[in-house]
Amino acid sequence: MPNTTPKLLAATVLCALLNVFPVAAQQGPSRIRGTIDNVDGNKLTVTARDGTTQKIGLASDVVVTGLVKTTLADVKPGSYVGVTGMPLPDGSQKAIAIHIFPESARGTAEGFRQYDLRPNSTMTNATVAQEVDGNDGKSLSIKYKDGEKKVIVSPDTPIVNFVDGAKSELTAGAKIIAFVAKQSDGTLSSKRVLVGRDGITPPM
Repeated sequence: MPNTTPKLLAATVLCALLNVFPVAAQQGPSRIRGTIDNVDGNKLTVTARDGTTQKIGLASDVVVTGLVKTTLADVKPGSYVGVTGMPLPDGSQKAIAIHIFPESARGTAEGFRQYDLRPNSTMTNATVAQEVDGNDGKSLSIKYKDGEKKVIVSPDTPIVNFVDGAKSELTAGAKIIAFVAKQSDGTLSSKRVLVGRDGITPPM
């Protein structure tokens, strides 16, 4: 687990809080997932996952957080994680992605809610209580203040850690999630950007 800096903590807390409500219900910042096409000073041109082209202005104090690939071995009892999932018929969740929070962000946006990655997808921020090895992955029991979920994790489920990033990582070809707010003139501005390192796409 990387050491947590104040900048990293602030970024992960913000990202977690933005998971509390679906984008459609947000009156403030929302998420744009996509690939950077061009960088012109503090302006990004991004092809969003829906194929649209988005122009995003970066705030002068923009905080960039990197996402690095890790493995299921780093998800242990006691880990505080965010699980992007899809519901299964038995009430459990199939993990689409897992991100591991730094220890200092434990408890942030704890709970289970709807999410906007896919139709019917969910987000659960919770503590891993138990893990059980299976024939094709693991089953996790994760607990939050109002309940508990069983999560099925396959060997190909992407798992990431947060690390301190730099604005210099925002280059053409980088895969990002930009947290944006619409300005009074209709333009989009971002103060927080997640960027995948080593070519990875932020999975959440």
